[in-house]
Amino acid sequence: MSVVTNTTTIGAIEAPSRRNTELALLGFAVAIPVFAYLNVGLALDGEVPAGMLGYGLGLALLATVAHLVVRKWAPYADPLLLPLATLLNGMGLVLIWRLDQSPRLIATSMRLYKSFSPDAPAQMMYSAIGIAMLAAVLLLLKDHRVLQRYTYISMMAALVLLLLPLVPGLGSAVYGAKIWINVAGFSIQPGEFAKIVLAVFFSGYLMVKRDALALASRRFMGLYLPRGRDLGPILTIWAVSLLILIFENDLGTSLLFFGMFVIMLYVATERTSWIVMGLLMSVAGAVGVASFASHVQARVDAWADPFSCAEKVAACDQMTEVLMSFGSGGILGTGLGQGNSDLIGFAANSDFIFATVGEELGLAGVMVFLLLYGLIIERGIRTSLAARDPFGKLLAMGLSGAFALQIFVVAGGVMGLIPLTGMTMPFLAYGGSSVIANWALIGILIRISDTARRPAPAPAPNPDAEMTQVVRP
Repeated sequence: MSVVTNTTTIGAIEAPSRRNTELALLGFAVAIPVFAYLNVGLALDGEVPAGMLGYGLGLALLATVAHLVVRKWAPYADPLLLPLATLLNGMGLVLIWRLDQSPRLIATSMRLYKSFSPDAPAQMMYSAIGIAMLAAVLLLLKDHRVLQRYTYISMMAALVLLLLPLVPGLGSAVYGAKIWINVAGFSIQPGEFAKIVLAVFFSGYLMVKRDALALASRRFMGLYLPRGRDLGPILTIWAVSLLILIFENDLGTSLLFFGMFVIMLYVATERTSWIVMGLLMSVAGAVGVASFASHVQARVDAWADPFSCAEKVAACDQMTEVLMSFGSGGILGTGLGQGNSDLIGFAANSDFIFATVGEELGLAGVMVFLLLYGLIIERGIRTSLAARDPFGKLLAMGLSGAFALQIFVVAGGVMGLIPLTGMTMPFLAYGGSSVIANWALIGILIRISDTARRPAPAPAPNPDAEMTQVVRP
């Protein structure tokens, strides 16, 4: 007769980390932009572009560093977030480099500024800083719940960031919108970082106040209306968003700011009435401001009928070029490097870079990019559903909602669905503030998903349980 000892390991239950899946997807996320870079070079000059090797190695190095950081400090994170962001960032670099080769844009820059400097190298540098920001988030933010301690500090920080462009000598207006500050020779858009800080504040605030905000006082037309004394938060946020719109002429940030709060309010309370009230208040505020703000009115005119004012208003002229770019792209597009979206001129590689996608990759390419963005949003919502704490649920949903709103207002504005807002397409458009802030956003989502997907510790064995069993010979 023999005796076999049955031992139980105390620790975490084994679960796949999916890091190898992430690495395989990163291979495709690097290979596709390199192939696109080759296509642009062949279309423009008929030969392999000289910088393709350096571009490919640079993008591969950034992806490798990001993967190693995630593998080490967030091993159970969602395996799709990093590859999707890398693919979009890489394709953005390709599109920016393609516009850098445009003789029209080079001639325009030489005529206006007496010099020309390509934007693709700067965007690569900003992407590297963005990856460093993602690494910093994962290294320093060991637990996302720590951010809840800074709820009201986040509110103050967000207000400071939003008001910085109004400081004389620091802020600067670009084509009517006062959304930039100049620091050490660099232009920074504080609103891109404010959306992340605001998501932290909204999450902490709504987690505490959600029960009071969920109460209804009366029913009207099938909707349960909130109590009058609970309308204070949404009225305050609405007023602040209108002040941003009035003093900074920034329609995009005000829509993003107010819309993100309404989305998180709905998620926290499950009251449809907040969504309806939010939509009515945003429309009323935008219409009211557009009636006396010339910058906003010009964008509304360019949206309503751009061809009637194309010779008088610059925004109308740009909008006509954008619509013609989409129209000439058709279903499959003209091909990378073979379009004329550079006729848009100013902001062709930033605010209007999606027009290049529409013309050179066609409707099919537009749908592919929107699908990639939709997958990031879906993974963020999935992370919110999987989070084990209410703060993490609200924060993941707020960041995903802010990302989704930005995609909607930019794509909708460029395609004529809504007036132009002046915001940039995340990861795709040229702009250091946008790239760095969105990599930080991805880093926070990765941290929350790692916490949500991490297996729970196995229960300790019962010392009184029988530890041996008899086995017949």
